[in-house]
Amino acid sequence: MIKLNIHEAKVQFSRCIAEVEAGETIVVCRRNEPVAEIRPLPPTPREPRPFGLLAGQFDVPDSFFEPLPDEVMAEFGGREAK
Repeated sequence: MIKLNIHEAKVQFSRCIAEVEAGETIVVCRRNEPVAEIRPLPPTPREPRPFGLLAGQFDVPDSFFEPLPDEVMAEFGGREAK
């Protein structure tokens, strides 16, 4: 893990990104107090996931398609339940 103050991170930003791409984590500090972390993202898959990957392994119950109770709908819509 690398610790850099904000000014150093700004001046050496390209080098910081190269370090992150190599797997390093960088902690950005303000007056030596950590305020942010820059870390690599997980790799993106090269191929799309196959459609129907779990086909036939589970069944969606009919109740899944029934309307939600008023109390739950109220939570989504920001209105009070009847």
